[in-house]
Amino acid sequence: MPWCEECEAVVEDEQLTEEGECPDCGTVLVEEVRKPVPWYFKFMIFASVVYLGYRAFQGVTWVVHHI
Repeated sequence: MPWCEECEAVVEDEQLTEEGECPDCGTVLVEEVRKPVPWYFKFMIFASVVYLGYRAFQGVTWVVHHI
């Protein structure tokens, strides 16, 4: 949700005009920009998948040898 500096209030998306202006003061509000996902988070997910895949492989081989 956009923040209006002039009114010091949060403006709902439904309240914005078609041009993206605050309905009270007419200030053009900039949409929030999403930040990209950090590389270290992607690396942590990749490392977790590799580790859990290896542990699953170990579990399957353990079960096969003990049956």
